[in-house]
Amino acid sequence: MSLQAQPTLTPTEAAVVASVTVRDVNRVIDERILPDELYVVANDRTRRFFVDSCVLIAFYFKTANQLTAEERIKTIADASSRLPSISMKKNSRRSASRSKWVITEDFLTIDLAPFVKSVQERFSRLQEARALVVEDPEILGGIPIVRNTRIPVYDVAASASTGISTDRLLAAYPGLRASDVDLAVLYAEANPQRGRPRRVPSPSPRKVSLVAQRRLPRRKRSA
Repeated sequence: MSLQAQPTLTPTEAAVVASVTVRDVNRVIDERILPDELYVVANDRTRRFFVDSCVLIAFYFKTANQLTAEERIKTIADASSRLPSISMKKNSRRSASRSKWVITEDFLTIDLAPFVKSVQERFSRLQEARALVVEDPEILGGIPIVRNTRIPVYDVAASASTGISTDRLLAAYPGLRASDVDLAVLYAEANPQRGRPRRVPSPSPRKVSLVAQRRLPRRKRSA
């Protein structure tokens, strides 16, 4: 699959697929770490990354403790010419060939295959998260919801991020599956909400009873 035929990712999506921060993703452009052909900058300065570029982004930051910046940049330059042969399909014969991703320079040998595998898995999960989400103007004003439900995706993700257990979320949102919670969190991470997020109510039992009541006497006003 050529780079031009690949889908592109926003900086936040690329950060999720490469398992790094958005700041790191922007750094590879600002500091000229990533070759120009591996990303696109639109006229409005919006940045888009080819999926395969996430392999080299992940490599650069994940090996910072083992390799110098010069060694990592040299490896990226050597490997970039091989990127168009990557296929993002898990069962691809090409992607399974580890020999294609062994870079040898003098005494140094670097195997990029683990980074290829990680990117494939993360991109596959991102695609699952995208497929989970629906935006229908006729349902809740078009906000992203879990497919076949009326459950707002960002509400689920926000609740999970505050530490609410999956079991409690499943009890609060009938029709939600455990896998949906993980995918909702991933979707929200790759597509952060703009503006001020709305307040998310904490899931609570449907029946609440009053256990105790205490009234304090009124104070008399002083003359």
